Amino acid sequence: MKAMILAAGLGRRLAPLTNHQPKPLLPIAGEPLLVRQIRQLSQASYKDIVINLHHLGAQIETTLGDGSALGVNIQYSHEDILLDTGGGIVKALPMLGNAPFVVLNGDILTNFDFTDLPNDFTADTLGHLVVTEKPASRDHGDFNLNNQRITERGDDWVYCGIAVLDPRLFINAPQGAFSLRDIYFSALAKSQLSAQIHSGHWTDIGDLEEYAAVRDGGFEKK
Repeated sequence: MKAMILAAGLGRRLAPLTNHQPKPLLPIAGEPLLVRQIRQLSQASYKDIVINLHHLGAQIETTLGDGSALGVNIQYSHEDILLDTGGGIVKALPMLGNAPFVVLNGDILTNFDFTDLPNDFTADTLGHLVVTEKPASRDHGDFNLNNQRITERGDDWVYCGIAVLDPRLFINAPQGAFSLRDIYFSALAKSQLSAQIHSGHWTDIGDLEEYAAVRDGGFEKK
């Protein structure tokens, strides 16, 4: 199974750190976040990885190269115009193929074990999302669950930015920039989403305060 890391974003809320460095390359305990993510994927036997690039993408490509130094094979999907999370995946679909693939936001820090992800789906499932209990820092959650299925939008659980997606989810997707949330909400309306709960560490590095809390690696001791 292939994996895609979404790494094209501007990271405006992390400025000025991201004025001259893409957010996925910000260091965590001295190692770029993106390198940490690739090591996690590789350890779970995800060796073919697609990364989309836009903001300062050349730095990412220079840092990672073809991925061989990390034991993986990396392809890059270059976005001249930022396509958001959904549009970025659609552009990369020719690289990802026809089988389900893992998608991972390039700005999350987690100890999630990627070997726990499913390798295939039941007939009524086109997407499998990893969720965690809504943290105190969030005013609202994303979904409610029942029996390992996402049943509705709600406040109980937050999407972790980790999923296994079937390319068929994108058959009627719009052209250009759009959010992956639109695909999820459409699939939710058709009862096509399953889920699993992650109870370990997870940080969405969205602003300077969240980055400062994990920058030196203290979360690993908790």
